[in-house]
Amino acid sequence: MDDAASGREGIPVSESQARSGALLCEALEGLQASAIALDDDGLILAANSAAQSLLGRDASELIGEDFHDLLHRDKHGHSMPRTRCQIRKALLTRRTRHGDAEWFARGDGTLIQLSWLVTPSTPGPGVAGALTMLYEPKQEDVHHSDGWHSAPLTELDRLALLAETTTQLTSTLDVDEALHRLAALTVPRLADWAVFDLLTERDEVRRVLVVEHKDGILVERDDLQGPMPPVPAESPMPLSRALRGAASSLAGPATYQGPPDSGIAVEQQRLFTETGMHSAVIAPIRGLRDVLGALTLGRAQRHVTFTPADLPLLEDLTRRAGLALDNARLYQRQRKVAETMQRHLLPQLPVLPGLEMTARYVPAPDASSVGGDWYDAFALAPHAHALAIGDVVGHDLDAAAGMAQVRNMLRAFAWSHPEAAPSAVVTRLDEAVMHVAEVPVATMILARLTLGDDTLWHLHWTNAGHPPPLLVTHDGRARYLDQAHGILLGTGVTRPRPDAVTVLPPRSTLLLYTDGLIESPHRSIDHGLNRLRRHAASLAHRPLDSFCHSLLDQVRPSDNDDDVAMIALRTPPPAQDQ
Repeated sequence: MDDAASGREGIPVSESQARSGALLCEALEGLQASAIALDDDGLILAANSAAQSLLGRDASELIGEDFHDLLHRDKHGHSMPRTRCQIRKALLTRRTRHGDAEWFARGDGTLIQLSWLVTPSTPGPGVAGALTMLYEPKQEDVHHSDGWHSAPLTELDRLALLAETTTQLTSTLDVDEALHRLAALTVPRLADWAVFDLLTERDEVRRVLVVEHKDGILVERDDLQGPMPPVPAESPMPLSRALRGAASSLAGPATYQGPPDSGIAVEQQRLFTETGMHSAVIAPIRGLRDVLGALTLGRAQRHVTFTPADLPLLEDLTRRAGLALDNARLYQRQRKVAETMQRHLLPQLPVLPGLEMTARYVPAPDASSVGGDWYDAFALAPHAHALAIGDVVGHDLDAAAGMAQVRNMLRAFAWSHPEAAPSAVVTRLDEAVMHVAEVPVATMILARLTLGDDTLWHLHWTNAGHPPPLLVTHDGRARYLDQAHGILLGTGVTRPRPDAVTVLPPRSTLLLYTDGLIESPHRSIDHGLNRLRRHAASLAHRPLDSFCHSLLDQVRPSDNDDDVAMIALRTPPPAQDQ
């Protein structure tokens, strides 16, 4: 068997794999560009003759080798660190990526500077991988010490830019992040300046981002950003037309030299003067229903002017930007509505003489809306109060509405029987959830807090499938109250629910919380509980507000997309110390 049919480090491959590799090589010959097929580990599966010629290596020197280790180098000829290799990143994330003017090792030991495009592909049945295209950049496309000089983009460059734009913009639901990503994609590749003007929901215009390419980095110009005058209805000037949704157009300093016809024209005069742009293209950013704003790309350092041939590419970019901004705005609007609804449904905490109490609600960081996490506290009698915390399954408005149903029914049952044990109240609530509420499954803790004849506070509670309360003494000892644990609500299973009672020591802290504080998709629940216990013990001396804030900051897993509710109380010092 020859080297082309061998695996990495001399490990032989099967005859069928060799035949597949040969067929893949034959398929790549149909591409005029230098093409290399990789598997998802970065091993070379096939390379066409154009790639072999470009790299000065025949198939036997390429196939079966690690693309990165064999070929990728820095400008000094040293091996490129894997952590900085964008080609490997493209393989791992299965995204289309493009790179300009990087160094690769030829077979004779010399270096060649190439641009590249990597896009996910399926090299063979059941094989995940990528197709890598290599090509020599024009000399004008390379960074020089005296600035960035650009030649017209090739068709491959355009396709790579559009593919990367789609990938970058569809992977964020944050408007500001999307604009910064698009600026980084277009400057300095297409222009020296990028200017974004967006229309607000009240049809006001705001210049939200102005970026220039300066000394090899992108610099945001805050002095050119801010509110803009209204869009004139009949103005023929390019930016005004773009903000009304008209087609893209070319512009330059001469466009705005005459007497300005509007306030926006005055601002454009200032923009061209301040930036030194001698050529610009301006295109509307359209959403599915409305015009969202406009993008201006300008050239100042390079001498090549924009031409009508550049407008289709700009329109393709702004079309993708419009869809991304539309999605981001819709997400933020839905999230704001859900979060506002959730916060209004959560109660004001009562004042308990001698006790400190605080609560927190933090919405999910990345979910499309908030969930069904909730807390409650209310008086039952002069020296008896109810504490509750729960979680209705779901991450949407239905979950938030279900939370409100459960909380309101709980209040009604607890009020109607103020002396009843928590287990009895939750049993009645479970029956109601099954027959009245539109709630699939829920967990909760209901506790009755009373001041005893010994002047100490007593906690009487039941737990319906919820993470256990945490009790932290003032000297830093922390333990979970894991007694009285019963089944969750909504299962349809009928069985007695347990109760438990404990005395809360003076200056101790009781914490009720939802699972968003401790659960991680990559860690066990025991790991989360242990982490919470250790941090809470270390924070026992903190004021209650600081205690809760620090727990959220230090304990909440960064990879958890769940919301969090917390309610914490602290008992007073002993009577003789008051």
